Amino acid sequence: MRDTYHDQLDAIVQDLFQMSQLVARGVTQATAALTRADLALAEQVIEGDDAINALYRGVETQAFDLLARQQPVAGDLRVLVTSLRIVVDLERAGDYVVHLAKIARRRHPASAVPDALRGTVLEMGQTAQQILDKTGTVIATRDLELAAELEVDDDAMDALQKRLFTLVLQDGGQDIEAAIDATLAGRYYERLADHAVAVGHRVTYMVTGEHAEV
Repeated sequence: MRDTYHDQLDAIVQDLFQMSQLVARGVTQATAALTRADLALAEQVIEGDDAINALYRGVETQAFDLLARQQPVAGDLRVLVTSLRIVVDLERAGDYVVHLAKIARRRHPASAVPDALRGTVLEMGQTAQQILDKTGTVIATRDLELAAELEVDDDAMDALQKRLFTLVLQDGGQDIEAAIDATLAGRYYERLADHAVAVGHRVTYMVTGEHAEV
């Protein structure tokens, strides 16, 4: 019976890892949709959110079921409670990926990203994808050193967001809608990174029982 119980705990963590991978893939696709004005890819990202939401509901159901039936204590209780928080961070990160794709869809057939901003947006997309890949590794391995690295990665994303905003302000010739879209995109990438940091903090608590310093 206990083996089955721990198999179920492992399944929850595996679902969280899979969610992180889906979000990482989605942000790569959404960035490509933004910078290439690729409507088909934008639609693919939007439709792909269903899989993330299905995993979200599955993790919630499994975790609440184990809490009710097994009444876990100590480390197992931390795994379940923390998983319920991590799954929310990942679902919200998936929502931000969808927001990026919807910008691309709304601006099609025009590109949502002016030429002057394309390099920075691409860098933000690459940074977000790397952060989310690392987040998945943190979930799967509970590596606290990697979890701490997410803070540094978030600082890099914050710097990119500031650069993007500066470029938007400097380019007085672009239309207002393009400036708004670029600013929103920068904010969505920044929030993706924030949720990854939150996951790192939660994994630290899962392992140590102590809250990470913010």
